[in-house]
Amino acid sequence: MGHQLSLLHRLTASPQRLDAVELENDVENEKLPCDKVNTLCEGQPAVVAGRLRSVSYSPTENVPLVEAELFDGTAVVTLVFLGRRRIPGIEPGRRIIARGRVGRHDGRLAIFNPWYELKCGG
Repeated sequence: MGHQLSLLHRLTASPQRLDAVELENDVENEKLPCDKVNTLCEGQPAVVAGRLRSVSYSPTENVPLVEAELFDGTAVVTLVFLGRRRIPGIEPGRRIIARGRVGRHDGRLAIFNPWYELKCGG
């Protein structure tokens, strides 16, 4: 089971920490075979679920790309969509499940052109 916080910790924890614990528990409660982002290894396939914290478009000389930071309550992995300027539904606050091979992008863990499923609710 995910991290449970005692009443004392709930009263003294930061809103960000409480949100992280709630999100981690939500991901675990979906009973999906998801990997925790803080356990991902470069070069391995992964299935991750969480909330998109930020989404940005980066025009480059060669190919446009959309970058989305997925947070699952443990850590962040960047979802990189090559050749895209915008993707309907890929927006901050949206819950998502993504699958693909873990690599590196700008020194951070990333999944390039993942298969994804948008989830209802924020």
